[in-house]
Amino acid sequence: EASIMSDTAKAEAPGPQSSSSEAVKEPPSSGAHSTGPLWPVAVTALGIVYGDIGTSPLYAIKECFNGAHAVAATEHNVLGVLSLVFWSLTIVVTIKYLGFIMKADNKGEGGIFALMALIPHKLDPRSEKMKGVILLLAVFGASLLYGDGIITPAISVLSAVEGLIGLFMVQRRGTKGIGRIFGPVMLLWFFSISMLGLRYIVRDPHILRAINPYWGFEFFLHNHTHAFIILGSVVLCVTGAEALYADMGHFGARPIRASWFALVFPALLLNYFGQGGLLLENAAAGLPTPNPFYDMVPQPLIVPMVILATMAAVIASQAMISGAFSLTRQAVSLGYCPRMTIVHTSERDEGQIFVPEVNKALMVACVGLVLFFQESSKLAAAYGIAVTGTMCATSVVYYFVVTRTWGWSPLKAAPLVATFLFFELSFFSSSMLKVADGGWFPLVMGLGIYTLMTTWKRGRFEIGQRFVKQSMPLEALLDDLT
Repeated sequence: EASIMSDTAKAEAPGPQSSSSEAVKEPPSSGAHSTGPLWPVAVTALGIVYGDIGTSPLYAIKECFNGAHAVAATEHNVLGVLSLVFWSLTIVVTIKYLGFIMKADNKGEGGIFALMALIPHKLDPRSEKMKGVILLLAVFGASLLYGDGIITPAISVLSAVEGLIGLFMVQRRGTKGIGRIFGPVMLLWFFSISMLGLRYIVRDPHILRAINPYWGFEFFLHNHTHAFIILGSVVLCVTGAEALYADMGHFGARPIRASWFALVFPALLLNYFGQGGLLLENAAAGLPTPNPFYDMVPQPLIVPMVILATMAAVIASQAMISGAFSLTRQAVSLGYCPRMTIVHTSERDEGQIFVPEVNKALMVACVGLVLFFQESSKLAAAYGIAVTGTMCATSVVYYFVVTRTWGWSPLKAAPLVATFLFFELSFFSSSMLKVADGGWFPLVMGLGIYTLMTTWKRGRFEIGQRFVKQSMPLEALLDDLT
């Protein structure tokens, strides 16, 4: 099922880049990682990998305290939500993806298809039955990730269709070229949101008590079912986590990890805790806080911050677009997708690719999605299902890989994966409550792409079997020649 098929990539890259034509069984590990000094590459990766998760402060806390199912901004609720945000970022992003999942690369490539390719070809009979289920789950997870790749650009630049089209027009420059432009913008973005949050943390350092997981448990004890519904908004703080893994082939794990620990993670925590401090300060004064992020911004800096936030929101879409390119290449290699044009946008780095057909399809789908839904709130309902569904599938496939390929004992692997799934299944279950509000879209999209992929795979297998039956056996050919 998961045998590696050769993929043919033929295209002419613009400018000084040379045209490439490849027929390889597996992408070489040496070429999948970006070369060069660590920190320049890490800054470049900011504009590709971290735009999505980096702009979550714009709406994650706001949805918890001002959305359709908001809770009151009391001390217990604010500390509880911040605790859930902190531990979600720590467990799901830092520990799961950066600590464990990114070690499971296929010749330097990441993503759920790369993880699937690590499953051994031959297993014992009992494991073979389970393998078929795992492969189908992985394909469906990848299908949901394509849905995420459509939703992310649409929700990020919903108010400007021109900006949405322009985002796709620059893709032929390649991820490194785009990253050189987007990277410094995101560097400024993370520095700015850090300073905004730090200002309110200094005013009320007690907000840091939310690091204690007790407040997360206490939030559920006080709010019961309402707290479970709020998880559908808390999950917005980890959107883009799967993109870290899918984009690994563009830059390599080391620059992505360096960016996270040196800048992205501290900046996100400072801003989230700063928003919490603002909420408590305004609640004590009896003032409303309709938008915690912008309410932190000093009045003279509102316009520059809006401009910077708009640029960051557009850049947020890049992580999933680049991830879709990598995902498609792996799908072609595994036989789940027809061969497509793959443009190598770098003379040195194997992972720097551009797939024109996928780029055009995403652009058309995104514009259509904007015209159909028209409101970002409806798209937000679809966001969580696509993200958490793929996360759950990745965790299950990862367990199968570490126990069957790496030889981990179930006693070692089960507690780790169970911890991941505890968070992700909670998020997924909460998001499923919003199916009628727009959450049906990624499910329908995922099912459609899943059907196409499995049908293509099965069709190739049937054609191959027919060719085998119609071909002359080697012994008969030799006898005939004799």
